[in-house]
Amino acid sequence: MLKREFKMKNGRYHMNKQNIKKLVIYGVIGLFLIITIFSSFQTIKSGEVGLKVRFGKIVNTQLNEGLNLKIPYIEDIVTVNIKVQKLEIDTESSSKDLQTIQTTLAVNYRINSDKATYLYRTVGNNYEATILEPAIKESIKATIAKYTAAEVITERAEVSNNCLDDLQKKVEKYGITIDNFNITNLSFSEEYSKAIEDKQVAEQKLEKAKLDAESKLVEAEATKKANDLLKQSLTDNLIAKEFINKWDGKLPTSYAGKDILSIFNVK
Repeated sequence: MLKREFKMKNGRYHMNKQNIKKLVIYGVIGLFLIITIFSSFQTIKSGEVGLKVRFGKIVNTQLNEGLNLKIPYIEDIVTVNIKVQKLEIDTESSSKDLQTIQTTLAVNYRINSDKATYLYRTVGNNYEATILEPAIKESIKATIAKYTAAEVITERAEVSNNCLDDLQKKVEKYGITIDNFNITNLSFSEEYSKAIEDKQVAEQKLEKAKLDAESKLVEAEATKKANDLLKQSLTDNLIAKEFINKWDGKLPTSYAGKDILSIFNVK
């Protein structure tokens, strides 16, 4: 009786163990199938170009935006951003007069969709560090070397445009278009900055002195014109009339004769 009960319990334990194994196996298979199904699709977003790669080789370059099918575990879809992107870098250059200039640059660029395959095949997706940054630094250094430090400040827009043209020539073969090249900040050595500051102060003082001198000159000319007009208006008759208007009727203590009024030319 006891042996029979033991065999029944042992048989149930064995069946439960087998069922658990089956459930685990089914679960693993189900999970594998789910992963496989989800791995068979990939979404390409707006502003991207899709490249289908099989074992590292590009096999399709005509993938459109939206959901795209691929062979799981064998194929992969690489996306290349073709929207306008911004790259900011700091670099150091030397001017024509051997002044050290620290520059902060902001470059807007985009990848041409028809050249995305060539870019990925020759450079990969790390094109900013591999292609763009070295080309930007080389362009700014070569351009600034043609200008003095003072000209870099006064001709900043021209320097930026020349950098853009030079940079575009360097990267156009990779299908990269440069839209904007901006020098967002310029800084110089402490000694040169102090010299610029002193020069600006001197120019401001000189300008103030000129304005003061011009103001005094204008004031003097106005005073002279006023005096000339006053002299023109003070005729002999007017002076005599003013004298008579202000006379109190008293005769002077010293008499000059009957022709006293003739000294004022009054008729």
